[in-house]
Amino acid sequence: MANHKDAIKRNKQNEKRRQANRHYRSVMRNQIKRVRAAVDSGDKSAASEELRKAVSVIQRVAGKRVIHKNQAARRCARLNAAVHAME
Repeated sequence: MANHKDAIKRNKQNEKRRQANRHYRSVMRNQIKRVRAAVDSGDKSAASEELRKAVSVIQRVAGKRVIHKNQAARRCARLNAAVHAME
């Protein structure tokens, strides 16, 4: 356990950020699952709508530096390829 005042504050900040990052990552993963489910069901319009939402969420999470920008690009590209492969 931290003994110095600044170390105690740093631990509090780290825990707060960890919880926020977990939330953002969870929201992103759930949205990706919705896209995958729409692709599996074969509903093209629902898949493209969920893809639009997912790309927005992924880019927002990358903007907050919860995930790396290259990981965000890779996730978006793979989801986009999955939706466009439905045609």
